[in-house]
Amino acid sequence: MNQPLAYVHPGAKIAKNVVIEPFTTIHNNVKIGEGTWIGSNVTIMEGARIGKNCNIFPGSVISAVPQDLKYNDEETTVEIGDNVTIRECVTINRGTADRMKTVIGDNCLIMAYCHVAHDCIIGNNCIFSNNSTLAGHITIGDYVVLAGMTAVHQFVSIGNHAFVTGGSLVRKDVPPYVKAAREPLSYVGINSVGLRRRGYTTEKIREIQNIYRILYQKNYNNTQASEIIEAEMEATPERDEVLQFIKNSHRGIMKGYFKSN
Repeated sequence: MNQPLAYVHPGAKIAKNVVIEPFTTIHNNVKIGEGTWIGSNVTIMEGARIGKNCNIFPGSVISAVPQDLKYNDEETTVEIGDNVTIRECVTINRGTADRMKTVIGDNCLIMAYCHVAHDCIIGNNCIFSNNSTLAGHITIGDYVVLAGMTAVHQFVSIGNHAFVTGGSLVRKDVPPYVKAAREPLSYVGINSVGLRRRGYTTEKIREIQNIYRILYQKNYNNTQASEIIEAEMEATPERDEVLQFIKNSHRGIMKGYFKSN
């Protein structure tokens, strides 16, 4: 805290064992939890709430005002959980009057040059690879992986445990547990590798595969597929999660992949 080449506003609330490297600027109305390391040339602006044991690398800008012409100087926040790593030159904007906050959960890794726009809600244990870009009002679940240079359209939702391949343009909602690839973005299977790493059994993975076979490989529309899944498959948390995601989708879910003739 006694770094003479950093500027910390007197109104910032910072735990005693936070490390702040030279040439960093921390504005008023900022809270930073214990054990967090902040590299040089970082700018943390008003409304930032940063948890414990985070690592913020040089060049990042946290809690800048939204890049949204509707923003009218509302007092909004960025809320970052514990054990989050934010690599070089990441930008995270605070919320607007819509949600009043941008949220990143615990144990996330946001790699270099990513952008998280206003009013995004990000779950726990997510990984966003280099140059991934999130527009405003996006909702992302837990254990989601965005490979490098993924761009996500505003108001899109991505379900728990989804994996999106590099260079993807995400225009539609991505359901939970799936792999998404190709252009336009399409269902290409279950994220079985990720699920096994997180303790899902072979039987549970097979159950999820059967749900998506009905949804994507039987030529039903979403309403028909949902009715069949609900009628014919045993009620489980995973089944109900997929059905609820489809029901709640405002932009519509991504399509299955079909080879052109």
